[in-house]
Order: sequence, then C-alpha cells, then structure tokens
Amino acid sequence: MQDEHFKQQVYDTFDHLHAHPELSWEEVNTNEFIKEQLEKAGCKVRTFSDCTGVIADFGGIKGNPVVAIRADMDALWQEVDGKFQANHSCGHDAHMTMVLGALWKLAKDPSIKDRVTVRFIFQPAEEVGDGALRMVEKGAVDDVDYLFGIHLRPVQEAPDGYATPAIIHGAATSIECDIIGDDAHGARPHLTSNAIDVGTHIVNAINAIHLDPTVPYSVKVTKFHAGGKSTNIIPGQASLAFDLRAQTNQHMKMLKEKVYETLEATEQLFQSKIKITDDYGIPAAEVAPEAEVISRQAISNVLGPDHTMDPLMTPGGDDFHFYTIKKPELKATMIGLGCDLKPGLHHPHMTFNREALFNGIDIITEIVQVLAKKERTSIETSSN
Repeated sequence: MQDEHFKQQVYDTFDHLHAHPELSWEEVNTNEFIKEQLEKAGCKVRTFSDCTGVIADFGGIKGNPVVAIRADMDALWQEVDGKFQANHSCGHDAHMTMVLGALWKLAKDPSIKDRVTVRFIFQPAEEVGDGALRMVEKGAVDDVDYLFGIHLRPVQEAPDGYATPAIIHGAATSIECDIIGDDAHGARPHLTSNAIDVGTHIVNAINAIHLDPTVPYSVKVTKFHAGGKSTNIIPGQASLAFDLRAQTNQHMKMLKEKVYETLEATEQLFQSKIKITDDYGIPAAEVAPEAEVISRQAISNVLGPDHTMDPLMTPGGDDFHFYTIKKPELKATMIGLGCDLKPGLHHPHMTFNREALFNGIDIITEIVQVLAKKERTSIETSSN
C-alpha cells in the first residue's frame, strides 16, 4: 500500500508533466523541473549548456556498482481536436514520474547509498532518435554497470497489472533520396529520364526485396513527390522516402544494403543521378541476459510470478538501445509495463490506468534493491 501523501505527490507530478509537454531538444522547463526534484532528493545533478538532459547520482561511494535508470522527456507534435500541439501521447510523462517516484522511495532507505550508486538519466529527444547518443557523449553511461528503462505498453501487448522484463524492439531506419534530372517538354520525352518512371521502378524494386522470412522485417516507400501544376512537363526530379524495419540489427544491415543496391542499379539503368539526402535509424534491442534476470525477479517480487510476462517482441523502436550499441559491456534491458493503455501509443487521446504508475515505481525500486542485495552478497561471499 502507498501512503496518501506519496500517492498525491506522484499524481501531482504526473499532472504537471502531462500539462506541460515540450518537443525534442526543447524540454527546457521540463529540464528545470526535473533538476529541482532531483536536487531536493539529495542527488548530485549535472545539466548542460548546449542541450537539455539531466544526469543525477544518488549515492556515489567509489567501488560500488552503478545502476542507471533512464526516463525520456520529450513529447510529440500532433493534431489534438483540430489543433497541432505538443502532446504526451507516448507515455514519457509517466516514465519521468515513475523514475522520480522510485527515487523518493529509495531516499527513505539511507543504507542504499552505502551499497549501490543509482544514476538517473533524464534523456531528451527520444522521439527524434538521437537523445541517447547525446547523453552517451555527455558521459551518462561511462561508469555504469547496469542500465534499465521502462515504457508503458498498449493493451494489445500487455494487460494491466502485468509487466515484461525485456522489450525486444526492432531496428528502424529512414532513408530519403532525390532523383536529379532535367525537365523536358511533354512532346519530347526522349530528352530526359522521366523521374516518375525512375521512381516507379524504384518502388517496384523495393517491393521485390526479400530476406529470410523467419526474421520479421519490412521495407516500403513512404513518400514519392514528382511533377507540378503544369501537366505538359515531363519532370526530371522527384523525392522518395523509405521506411525500413527489422527485428535484428543484422537483418537491418542486409535490408539497407538491398535498398542501396536498388538505387545504384536504377541509376545505371536510367542514367539518372540519385542522391541520398538522409539515412538515419535506431538499432534493435540488445538485451543483456543478466539485466533481464534481475528485471524478471523484481517484477515477480512486486506483481507476482503469474503477472510476470516473457520478453515482448515488438516492431516499434526506441533510441534506448544506442546505449548498449555504444557500450556493449553494459548490462541493459527495458521493462514493459501493462497499464490498460488505449487506444494505442501516439494516439492523440491516449489514456492509461494511472494506478499502474505505482507498479512501475515499485518495480524500479525493487530492481535497485535486488542489485544492492546481490552486490552485498557478492562482497560478503568473497571476503569469507
């Protein structure tokens, strides 16, 4: 049971964050609010002059294991009831609230600081996929042994009152390109390569890409712009975009190679120039078995074995996994929290059972407690 003061503190925090969403790299007020909360709880806090993001340590005895907890801060830009605005429809307001709630609970146990250092990473710009990379540059995981994240899951993936010790996100990549050529008169098609013909060939070739079907993947054209108001002009230029998804990083590597081969072959076939204007993606999950075991134990301790799910495979992505790509020895996993989330993530009117916030808080707190006990047991065993 949660005491009433603590419950109100959690709900007030969520309400404040939900009511003040900020876009990627613009989380200035959120940054200040989080900083204040961390300092009040006795954390050593770092912020940065050139970007948003907060890194805070609770404890800090040299030689103690360092466990990091990450929360994302940014909101989405979307239309809500006919008006475009920043909107927390991906649960980042909840993630921040749960991580702060775990800090407040941990602060009530003075012995925690003597056994483990807890690092809180409040990360900007998850929605644009490069906030984690900036936090890596800022040293967020330089001395970290374990890293955990938490994310609300929709009803389609996890029932309310359940949680999974690992979200197996897939890799996602966006590639954009321009077909560069000259326009020609509609009566003289031999004087140019019709960019629509070139683009159509690309679309068909992309749809013909096939990889091992036992590993989920997809590649599709998501943008094709060519031509203008004058219908008697053969367009020489067009722009295309491709969305690539793959459940593993190796499959994504192969998929990207196929797309690039398609574009190179099309250039030669039509004697047209194709310029890549953007190529950016986030990696698939690289879950550490040891971190998954710890998360599973914590979830089982809090919710019970019957409410502890197996790892959840999902085609969605999260830049959380850049932390392990950049530091492979990091023991990391992201917890998925069932919370009756409807109609779905990124829906402008997404809702969830706010009581589930306390499940998330208790799971994060228990992870730290499990690690503190584990490390203490290891130390005592080695000294005997």
